[in-house]
Amino acid sequence: MKTHLALFFSILLCLAVPASEAGNEPGDVALDGELVQGGLVFGRAPAGSSVTRNGESLMISADGHFVFGFDRDDESTHELLVTLPDGQQWQRRIRPGEREFDIQRIDGLASEHVTPPHSVLERIRNEAAMTRRARERRDQRTDWTDGWIWPVEGPITGVYGSQRILNGQPRNPHWGLDIAAPTGTPVKAPAGGLVTLTHPDMYFSGGTIFIDHGHGLVSAFLHLSAISVEEGQRVEQGELIGKVGATGRATGPHLDWRINIGNTRVDPYLLLPERAEP
Repeated sequence: MKTHLALFFSILLCLAVPASEAGNEPGDVALDGELVQGGLVFGRAPAGSSVTRNGESLMISADGHFVFGFDRDDESTHELLVTLPDGQQWQRRIRPGEREFDIQRIDGLASEHVTPPHSVLERIRNEAAMTRRARERRDQRTDWTDGWIWPVEGPITGVYGSQRILNGQPRNPHWGLDIAAPTGTPVKAPAGGLVTLTHPDMYFSGGTIFIDHGHGLVSAFLHLSAISVEEGQRVEQGELIGKVGATGRATGPHLDWRINIGNTRVDPYLLLPERAEP
């Protein structure tokens, strides 16, 4: 993960119920990840623990793994509470660090892709419903514990959180990491998971694949020229899933990779190992 943004969790305000047994010391609960807007936090607690954030239960695996994320504009303080198997508690108050996001102007798009015509609105609604359903799965798989790799090599041309101004009209922030590469460049799974959606030509995203990594953590791969997997298929990290394209709303060939944890959109770049820019 990105060490230049990592914030060590031991500096956080701790309000823990003291534990008399060594096995239940707060150190048995570990947190890792990016404590910033758009960041993901990966946790580990003793098997049999339960976890809540702001009073709502988080999914936790049989061996104690859990994950949660922060929205782009999240400025709130979160209460994380881990109840250990013997009933003792470990608590943290967590507030993500603020980030600055770029403004990106993209001109030359076809007008019907900036302001879709009425004739395609039903198609757009149907495709949005498909993507929502593909993100509803929740199971105990923890494919994200094996780490992450770059799905494709190439220069970064778009970043998470940047606001796009399309043909002079402000739009919602960009939620993905754009990596430029020639059409046909292989795209690999950055982590293992289950394919929950494939579509050859969505209105906005073109060729699209969703991979569920467990606990509601889902990667989306957009603008593909070819799809090499099927819905319901298990894929492993590094496995070919498709090829770079310029389908849907795209001005040139690139991969747009996005990640959601439930309804929270997070920054894929924060998960990746450092590399030398091409």
